[in-house]
Amino acid sequence: MTTPPAVPLRVALANGSFEQPTVSGVEILPDASQTQAAKRVPGWLTTATDHRIELWHSGFQGVPAADGAQFAELNANQVSTLYQDLPTTPGTKLYWRLYHRGRLGDDTMALDIGAPGATVEQRRFTDGNTAWGYYTGTYTVPAGQTLTRFAFRSVSAAGGNQSIGNFLDGIFFGTAPAVVLDKTAIPVGPLEVGDVITYRVTARNVGGGAAENLVLTDAVPPGTTYLPGSLRIVDGPNAGAKTDAEGDDQAAYDAEGERVLFRLGNGASAAEGGSLPSTETLPAGTTVEYRVTIDLASAGKQVSNTATATYENRLGTTPETLTATSDEAITQVEPAADLVLTKAADATTVTVGQTVTYRVSVRNTGPNDATGVTVTDQLPDGLVLLSAEGPGHHDPDTGEWTVGDLAVGAAATLVLRAKATGTGLVTNTATATANEKDPDTGNNTETVSVCVAPAPSCCDPCATGK
Repeated sequence: MTTPPAVPLRVALANGSFEQPTVSGVEILPDASQTQAAKRVPGWLTTATDHRIELWHSGFQGVPAADGAQFAELNANQVSTLYQDLPTTPGTKLYWRLYHRGRLGDDTMALDIGAPGATVEQRRFTDGNTAWGYYTGTYTVPAGQTLTRFAFRSVSAAGGNQSIGNFLDGIFFGTAPAVVLDKTAIPVGPLEVGDVITYRVTARNVGGGAAENLVLTDAVPPGTTYLPGSLRIVDGPNAGAKTDAEGDDQAAYDAEGERVLFRLGNGASAAEGGSLPSTETLPAGTTVEYRVTIDLASAGKQVSNTATATYENRLGTTPETLTATSDEAITQVEPAADLVLTKAADATTVTVGQTVTYRVSVRNTGPNDATGVTVTDQLPDGLVLLSAEGPGHHDPDTGEWTVGDLAVGAAATLVLRAKATGTGLVTNTATATANEKDPDTGNNTETVSVCVAPAPSCCDPCATGK
């Protein structure tokens, strides 16, 4: 496969199949230079002095169109040349193709290409009136030629009537397809572990010919998980088409390859990509999206990836496979730290006046360093704080223990000593927090209960509720 070089100036004929304006039967209409005319043929000019072009509707007098619903007759009221002048980039390879047919018998026309006023005959075509002849070829723009004329010149027609002969249809002259991909990650970020990223990719064909068998693939970035059911064709051909995870529709998630796949363009199916017209016809191209969830492994890192598309240039004699790569979509992920808190008392039952010793520990299991670690442990009524020993700072009024920063794997312990002053079940809870996202808050809190009796030989106040 090859990747197209920097895209040259796009070249593409206008109204190549003569579908505009719509005619019924046959009509002889002004060419594109006759701007004052209410109904004229866009794109095409003629050397005929009356500036008239003859269009036929498919089926008129039993002649079917070769492409679409209409075609042209080169010999209108006069023997003339039908042409378009197009801006070109020197050195660019241009492709041409056309259908030609005789009207009353064998008609002959010539294809002339070159600078206006200096065109060169490329080929002559002679066809009878029983079938359309189909022809293709290429032309390389010479140095210094920034305007190129693509012209059909009537040579001869059966019957000798200058207003009859040489049907034309399905004409293309222009550059190869050139797909460009634009990728964005929504929202911009920074995001946190557990957040969802929506990846949106737009494919536009800035070349001349259609991009055939267009297939877009996007590897699900490491450190993220594909969100099932999120494949969507947002805009362009087949927007809203059915997609699923089993691979039997136009878009699918490839679990084994950890990638998403979209078959895009007109006529796309579960088996192959479709045809994406140039931006002359489809300015916005086609847009797809899918979503992923940010995993813990991406905490404190960047999530990035690019999308790739393969497509074919079928303007030549054999298909040419091309690739396109999007810009890199980057999402910054905030750090995360999983704090694990444990708390224990040195006794489960004490009497009034005795001391209860609590040990509160907090550990950072990562994956990133924790900053601003704080443990809140407010002693309840029935306990009076005697001392607090440990790193950081403990506020006896609020019960807040400011631990500070904890590296991955580091831990800190606070020893609280309190005097029991009231009877009954005394319960208190410690909770740890940090500045970073905690992926598992279920292990941040622990509650400890101690029963306080009035005297060693007394009844159990916690069991009786007294």
